[in-house]
Amino acid sequence: MSGKMRYVLAGFAVGIVVMAGLAAVASACNVLVVMSYDDTYPWEQEVRDGIESVLNGRCELTYSYMDTNRYSDVGPQKAEEAYNLYQQLQPDGVIAVDDNAQSMFVVPYLKDKTQTPVMFCGVNAEPDVYGYPASNVSGMLERLHIFETVLFAQQLVPNLKTFAIVQKNSSTAEMLVQQIEQEQETYPAKLIGHYRPTALAEALKIAAELKTQADVLFYETFDKISDENGQLLTDAEVVPMIAAAFGKPLIGNNAYHIRDGVLCAVIKLGEEQGSVAAQKLLQVLGGTPVSDIPIERNKKGKRIINVTALRRFGLKPKPIALQGAELIETGK
Repeated sequence: MSGKMRYVLAGFAVGIVVMAGLAAVASACNVLVVMSYDDTYPWEQEVRDGIESVLNGRCELTYSYMDTNRYSDVGPQKAEEAYNLYQQLQPDGVIAVDDNAQSMFVVPYLKDKTQTPVMFCGVNAEPDVYGYPASNVSGMLERLHIFETVLFAQQLVPNLKTFAIVQKNSSTAEMLVQQIEQEQETYPAKLIGHYRPTALAEALKIAAELKTQADVLFYETFDKISDENGQLLTDAEVVPMIAAAFGKPLIGNNAYHIRDGVLCAVIKLGEEQGSVAAQKLLQVLGGTPVSDIPIERNKKGKRIINVTALRRFGLKPKPIALQGAELIETGK
């Protein structure tokens, strides 16, 4: 047998051993997933789909939901419950989703305090806000495709020159301020403001006032904003109200907002966040040091157009603007 052939066979054998070792680790692993929000929130469902696309059949998954989008004051208690669950499970790895899971759970309980690898995703803040990367923490940042969405909207809405960003006031909204400050000078239309109301009545008043100032509104999220009766509303309920008050197209960043009536978006993908975090965790469980796992930011985007909104506003874009975009109707 030639020396070259021996090297090939030896390399093949090593590869089999490494793959078998990874499969053995993965098949036996237990992973705790801590979500910042509730299990009905569409974003969390997208992230969960991404995690499960990688880990189903390889790891046993346990989920803990902190529910901070509905009840912000319960966050510390829910984080403590998640830590108690962590102690009970003694998982091989943890995936922590969105910012509140970092500030309330990972940083106080796990960062640099345990050997358990933690992969985060859906994080809007800069990583150094949480002291990341840490000895046992890495993951994936989340950034909105604001530039890309406005540029896309200009292909659909003639003479789009100004826009405003609106969303429910929250810690996540405050974190978006930094992204906006970093990018604002590059936006293809003038940003006239970033508005963060705390209640529905205030949001509707702002939308009505912006009708004479902005050509479109970038709708981020108003999920679980309260109405005059203290009822917590979903985005599916709020989008039509904001659209009616503004009277012009809304643009956004999530697929479920497009289904609710927003005109278009270059969406960020929760599935990308979840699958990348899961892949990173598998690398660590297979023997890669956490220090060798770089922090990334989301790269993928998908263009979506609501054709119901197109018809409502009498918009007739050039065929090239529709190429490669997913076309959906409100409520479907």
